[in-house]
Amino acid sequence: MIAGVFVTGTDTECGKTQVSLALMAVLQGQGLSVLGMKPVASGCERAVEGLRNGDALRLAAQGSVAVPYADINPYAFEAAIAPHIAAAREGIVIAPAVIRSACRRLAERADRVVVEGVGGWRVPLGPDDDVGSVARALGLPVVLVVGLRLGCLNHALLTAEAIARDGCRLAGWVANRIDPRMAVVEDNIRALRERIPAPCLGVLPWAPGAGVQELAGHLDLATSAT
Repeated sequence: MIAGVFVTGTDTECGKTQVSLALMAVLQGQGLSVLGMKPVASGCERAVEGLRNGDALRLAAQGSVAVPYADINPYAFEAAIAPHIAAAREGIVIAPAVIRSACRRLAERADRVVVEGVGGWRVPLGPDDDVGSVARALGLPVVLVVGLRLGCLNHALLTAEAIARDGCRLAGWVANRIDPRMAVVEDNIRALRERIPAPCLGVLPWAPGAGVQELAGHLDLATSAT
């Protein structure tokens, strides 16, 4: 059995990695061993060891134990484009079953695995699969990262509906201030609290350069079963 959480977002660049790292730190602060996973990543850089993704490396560095990079990031693509297009160009099929096998290996080494999705919930991974397919294959509860900017209400509510339709459990959501100029932030957060059928696990402030522990201090997992 895989124990942990799947982190998805309202869009790309909404702060999924920040929240994933903060969740890892909170769980580690509870005395649990934790590993991070980024199953699919586009925009990787070539290194001596092969393709490496910056977000996946940050998750690896936060992990409680060292594990093979290939288990943290089974599908790495150099082009910074939609993953299903990158995979098709390289003749690769992104298989949720392969991701599940890698995640199981991580689960054997840690109490919890925090899995970060790519883009949003409906980002295609192939002809028949999307990010939601991976979450279903792993059977993990979902944490939704809401990037606070104009338009986030629609994105967040549609994503929450899609998660439920796919038979996944929304364990909670995190509001992340990614636009310091956004107006009436508290009113938007209040609207989300009233409409998303899951607890708000925290609100991350606009804090460029903030450390993982500082971000973790803004989260409260007491109302979620992660």
